[in-house]
Amino acid sequence: MGELGIRPFRVEVPDADLDDLRARLARTRLPNQVEGVGWDQGTELGYLADLLTYWRDGFDWRAAEARINTFDQFVTEVDGQRIHFVHQRSPEPDALPLLISHGWPGSIVEFLDVIGPLTDPRAHGGDPADALHVVAPSLPGYGFSGPTSAPGWHPRRIAEACVELMAALGYDRYGAQGGDWGSIVAANMADLDPDHVAGLHLNFLTVPKPEGASVDDLTPQEQADLTAIHQWRRTGAGYQEIQGTKPQTVGYGLEDSPAGLAAWIVEKFGAWSDGGPDPEAAFTRDQLLTNISVYWLTATATSSTRLYYEMRQAGRSAIPQGYVAVPTGIANYPGEVTRTPRSWAEHRYHITHWTEQPRGGHFAAMQVPDLFVDDVRAFFRTVR
Repeated sequence: MGELGIRPFRVEVPDADLDDLRARLARTRLPNQVEGVGWDQGTELGYLADLLTYWRDGFDWRAAEARINTFDQFVTEVDGQRIHFVHQRSPEPDALPLLISHGWPGSIVEFLDVIGPLTDPRAHGGDPADALHVVAPSLPGYGFSGPTSAPGWHPRRIAEACVELMAALGYDRYGAQGGDWGSIVAANMADLDPDHVAGLHLNFLTVPKPEGASVDDLTPQEQADLTAIHQWRRTGAGYQEIQGTKPQTVGYGLEDSPAGLAAWIVEKFGAWSDGGPDPEAAFTRDQLLTNISVYWLTATATSSTRLYYEMRQAGRSAIPQGYVAVPTGIANYPGEVTRTPRSWAEHRYHITHWTEQPRGGHFAAMQVPDLFVDDVRAFFRTVR
């Protein structure tokens, strides 16, 4: 496979690491909570206490590990950084390669329910003509890619590494898909490698207001979406300020305390979904804890948050500077943190497909895999 020294990989967490996790959970010291505040000040105390008890006594990491290991996984090194990735080839010979990227606080766990339907539609009630070869990397600094050990791993550099990876895998024409940070990585891939990226599909999009555009020209729903974004920036974006300025400081708490890590991550899964604030209105406990456990067991809580810092250091150089001409599909989910007006998005992207989804949120592939798969298939059908 190319020249990157790609090696097979399986997740095999030592028993000692699981014993240590359970011991730490048993010694958890929880803070007090003011009566009646619910989720207003962050992760609710009673919910977290129950989640931690289940993590310690009920959650089966070995079952989660076995599920992850049903997929073909590999590790390689690109630009001095270890990169882990799922590479699940379709049984259909004419499948289109597709790289899908997660963000924070997600992982490849987001994609466990969609890799099968995307790669083998025939086995999941779909049309084999829609088949895709799926490449799903763990972003540098995340999960099984392990921590970053050098500065400068911003989204455009990650995109350069992904472009190099797809070339090493022998894929001359492929699609790029992403949400959260993955959407910025995928957009950069389309900008960097337009001769090989057949199509770009995003389920998270944020663009600035175009020069001369007026909010008054937007639909009532689009205006309401902008109001929601402004409200979120006032009350829900504090994590960005911390992770974008002092990721190392917050990392000591996240890396040393599984309770702290769980509280930091799980609140986002509730707040960024249409069932919020309760995370389990949108996800099962096992889904949530599989994802959180990946961060804990790989010791990548700190390095994952570092991406926010690297983005701020790189500034505009970390995003496409001009119009992205690759055909682009957008899936807009009602529970998404930011929902961008189509007219604004069209100033930056060659949008050929736009779907207003009936349910789902920021972690669409994990929450509503059926809608996610249908939309990805529908868009890439147009660029084959």
